[in-house]
Amino acid sequence: MNSVIQGPQRPAEIVMTPAAATLHDAAAILNPEFAAALDVTLFVSCYNEAKHIIKTLENITAAFAELRSLTYEIIIIDDCSTDGSPAIIQDYVLKHPDQRIIFRKNLVNTGWAQNYIDAAFIGAGKYYRVVCGDESEPKETIIEVFRHLGEADILIPYYATTEGRSLYRLILSRLYTALVNCLSGFHLHYYNRLHVHLRYNVMRWHSNTRGFGFQADILCLLLGRGFSYREIPVTTIEQKSGRSTALGFRNFLSVAHTLFDILARRIANRIYTAKKPKS
Repeated sequence: MNSVIQGPQRPAEIVMTPAAATLHDAAAILNPEFAAALDVTLFVSCYNEAKHIIKTLENITAAFAELRSLTYEIIIIDDCSTDGSPAIIQDYVLKHPDQRIIFRKNLVNTGWAQNYIDAAFIGAGKYYRVVCGDESEPKETIIEVFRHLGEADILIPYYATTEGRSLYRLILSRLYTALVNCLSGFHLHYYNRLHVHLRYNVMRWHSNTRGFGFQADILCLLLGRGFSYREIPVTTIEQKSGRSTALGFRNFLSVAHTLFDILARRIANRIYTAKKPKS
């Protein structure tokens, strides 16, 4: 079942000199998140995805071929893969000159969270979303998510069905969701899926946490500021090969950092709200 919550209003007035007006647009100053050259920027993350990266890109292009009204671009960041992924991606880019694709090959591993933020600054789309390079999302899921574009500031996909997910991973996911709901005061189905944000929000309000926990952190930050959201049930496919790093020690530290930040922010928001003078 889909749910929608409406977001904040930010009324203001802009006064500019004629000289300033040659460089700035008043509407864009009031609502910078809506000033964009394209509808969607897609960040494709890649780390040792030689077997799946091309199919991932094909799923995206096939999906947007059906979402014909939406303009989009793809930003691929390879984070020091050692399996030949960069050469495969570069070959794909050169063979598709008609597509809007930017490929950045990192010379130093910076991590998924940092690449997520970097790609938002590189992009030109109004909306922003990450797509994992491991082919975990079928074309139909991408279409279903973007079919709701514009219905809320944030689109939040969650697992309706999952192919190949172990019971252990399922229990961990549900425990994590329960913890975040408890600490944040929100009641979402899932926090670590691939959300659609206004790209400007990611640039302005990005998380300071690292690892996989950053997705929940930025989501709770934006929800706490009153941005609207819609939850969307989707199907995903668990990573087909290789060993996932999601359960590594660094990501456990990231999750702990995320949970602490979420709780601290909730407490701070309550204190601020309690002391805020009435208008």
